[in-house]
Amino acid sequence: MSLTLPEKILQAASELFYSQGIRATGVDAIVKAANTTKMSLYKYFPSKDDLVLAFLRKRDEDFRVWFADQVDAKADTPKTKLLAIFDVIGEWMAIPEFRGCAFINAAAEFPLEGNPVHQVSAEFYEHFRSYIADLAGQYGSKSPETLALQLSLLIEGAIVSEQMKRHSGAAGQAKQAAIILIEGSSSHIPDISLPTNDSRRSDE
Repeated sequence: MSLTLPEKILQAASELFYSQGIRATGVDAIVKAANTTKMSLYKYFPSKDDLVLAFLRKRDEDFRVWFADQVDAKADTPKTKLLAIFDVIGEWMAIPEFRGCAFINAAAEFPLEGNPVHQVSAEFYEHFRSYIADLAGQYGSKSPETLALQLSLLIEGAIVSEQMKRHSGAAGQAKQAAIILIEGSSSHIPDISLPTNDSRRSDE
């Protein structure tokens, strides 16, 4: 299925924004990559800012669906899914095209919290933490939101570490720390059975 012109423009912009950075990518480069004209680009995206927001929102939607599918393919219980998150992250960070997290990168380029680019980037991690919190709740965590934040911080740190130095092993180390946090957050109460008649003291 061939792409429409707006889709071609967005795809070209997305690849350039992610590989080169948002501020470093000019409209001329996007137009050239999409094999179109500035007039056509501005017809569908009135400004570069509109194109940047479209890129982030599309990446948010695509990444979350892809990520959940990958986790589900690797694990079938809440606990194993929480750990599989780190396996999926590790595989993603190992691809040659990896340039860090598009949302962390975008937030760094647009650091003011009131900036729409920064807000969309922050929303991605809110969604991501909600996904983890849901799994944590199914697992039986005493505080799903706290565990989700802790695991998200491990993931974000691993991503930045891998971006700064490839093949750092950050995902594996983050997973080891996650195991400790997940186990420590469990609210599961051991099943302590009542004594049977046969096991009662003889002097009762």
